[in-house]
Amino acid sequence: MAEKKTLEVADLHLEESHEATKDSALRADDELEHQLTVTYMLKHHKTLIWWTFYWAMCAVGWGFDAQVNGAMISVPAFRRDFGYLFEGEAVLPATWQTAFSVITTPGQLLGGFLCSYLADSFGRKTSLLAGIILCAGGIIGQLFAATRIAFLCSKLVLGFGLGFYLTIGPLCTSEVAPVVLRGIATAGVNLGIAVGQLLSNAAVAGFGERDDHWAYRGPFALQLLFAVFLLVLLPFAPESPWWLIKKGKHEQAKKALQKLYGQEADIDNKLTALRCTVANETRDGEVNFLDCFKGTNRIRSFISMGVFACQHLVGIIFVLGYSTYFFQLAGLDDSNSFSLGVGVTACGVTGNFVSWFVINNVGRRKLFVGGMIALTTMLLLIGIMDVIPTGGAKWAQAAITVIWAFVYFMTIGAMAFAILGETSNTSLRAHTAALATATQAIFGLAMNFAIPYMVNPDEGNLKGKVGFIFGGLGALATVWAWFFVPELKGRTFDEIDRMFTDRVPPRKMGSHVLS
Repeated sequence: MAEKKTLEVADLHLEESHEATKDSALRADDELEHQLTVTYMLKHHKTLIWWTFYWAMCAVGWGFDAQVNGAMISVPAFRRDFGYLFEGEAVLPATWQTAFSVITTPGQLLGGFLCSYLADSFGRKTSLLAGIILCAGGIIGQLFAATRIAFLCSKLVLGFGLGFYLTIGPLCTSEVAPVVLRGIATAGVNLGIAVGQLLSNAAVAGFGERDDHWAYRGPFALQLLFAVFLLVLLPFAPESPWWLIKKGKHEQAKKALQKLYGQEADIDNKLTALRCTVANETRDGEVNFLDCFKGTNRIRSFISMGVFACQHLVGIIFVLGYSTYFFQLAGLDDSNSFSLGVGVTACGVTGNFVSWFVINNVGRRKLFVGGMIALTTMLLLIGIMDVIPTGGAKWAQAAITVIWAFVYFMTIGAMAFAILGETSNTSLRAHTAALATATQAIFGLAMNFAIPYMVNPDEGNLKGKVGFIFGGLGALATVWAWFFVPELKGRTFDEIDRMFTDRVPPRKMGSHVLS
């Protein structure tokens, strides 16, 4: 009896010692994370920066397609081949225009959920490979489609792949990047979208004035090149250490960390800390989508989804997706419209670059809420300019649109991905990313359905007055953002988990002191 009691005491001491070791590793890793600087990472961990950039660039294909849908209706050859004459001008029927704009959305919706399943079951790299194959198949189908039905079916397949891109990008960047780079890396997903939109507008501007089929096939063909880029580099990319640890593949996780940080780096504490965090969040067994809406995960999921809903409520598709066509409707000639369309997306890319320099200083919450206020104000100004019948007002609308793009990508465009990567529970990150993609898809579907009826000359013909509609929606979204967008700058995932577990109000997380 005494021997049994002695063994129990010994086991207890071993367990306490083990727990103490884990706590020590967590504290050591947290301290190291807080000490790292961007300059140090640029100097000593270039490989890690490269691979976070690689995963972020998955979003280029999504940005290209999102922009090309609106920009393509400004191409005369496209309107001629797929539209009809209305008062001497080639116009796309609103029903066909809507189908063309929204057909990828159901694919994205389902693709995001399928991506989360594959990413959790077979790994992040396998999931990206599936997305590349689907995107490449859809793009090739668009190039050789001979009928409207075949063209729309190809875009549906492309949509499945784009759902993979938009889900896997923020998922992997947030898992790979350390705290000091996490905001910049996840904001890099939005840079991928901006680069895709810039390439799309540049391609439409370059091909759009041709008289043959390549006026619109050329831009689609360019989209294929990026799928090739992702495919060529995929075999060399390290798998997510978080996923490997979750699957019990600790040795492979160690090798992945060494590939990211370098063979000389001491990653033992980081490996132990990752194991502890994953163990704490998966102690209840396997998780599913319903777990995203249980307990404190509910507010984490709603925040992750809400920031992407804000993007649509403040007019992302109207201002960026239809910018070139909007300029034409405002009375600018085709050449100036194409050039301004490129200028809009170029300013977007510049804004995203600027976000990298302010995200760690200003913080996520201030940038997001401040961006919502500024964008809403500019939308109302676009509406006001539309009721002033002068040539100067048209150019003022164009100028505001360009500024809007810069502010959007510097603030809520970049911050939404940073907030998603930080707010989501690590064990539910793939599921939460899929829910964010679904939110993008559903709101995108609604906006792409409604906007053609608002702006087309043969329908609502509201032109810039649509700014009043999105200005009102943006004001409501700004109120939501004030209460629910958190400040998680400089917080480790363990610290973020503790704040949500302690039910700290999101708007107070930035100033909350952890015990």
